[in-house]
Amino acid sequence: MTTLLGISGSLRKASTNTKLIRYAAEVFAPDHFIEGNLRFPLYDGDLEDAEGIPEPVQTLADQIKQADAVIISTPEYNKAISGVLKNALDWVSRTKGNPWAGKPLAIMSATDGRAGGERTQFSLRLAMMIFRPEILQGPEILVADSSNQFDEEGKLKGELYDKLLSELMGELKARI
Repeated sequence: MTTLLGISGSLRKASTNTKLIRYAAEVFAPDHFIEGNLRFPLYDGDLEDAEGIPEPVQTLADQIKQADAVIISTPEYNKAISGVLKNALDWVSRTKGNPWAGKPLAIMSATDGRAGGERTQFSLRLAMMIFRPEILQGPEILVADSSNQFDEEGKLKGELYDKLLSELMGELKARI
């Protein structure tokens, strides 16, 4: 039984990053797919001292720990990862243990810009280094002009995307 966790760095209902993790999960074909929830309060040490780790944060940390592999797709906000994703990483870092350690992780991005999120992927790799997951180095999935790259069923258009995503998900499966 394979469990795949997908984390989208965007909260928008029509997020192309959410579409991308869903499509990647379809290509991966796990026995069980979970979408992580990043609707957390902003990290605040006083809040943590007063109330402890919020339940949704602990749930995400537990999902990371229990998953066989994780995929993260994030938009590029001002040349870096989204604040929502950074906040989630900061909160999870405050939980007991390190759920990311040794976890196979594939990253991808979907942006309306022409580069498809090259800088956000670099930023995410830097942010993840401290957690020591097993980050796959490629192939890179950089979906540019993302609002025009998905069909009505939420599948990516184009053979190149399918080829690269199949290769990346195959590599992720091999790391489990």
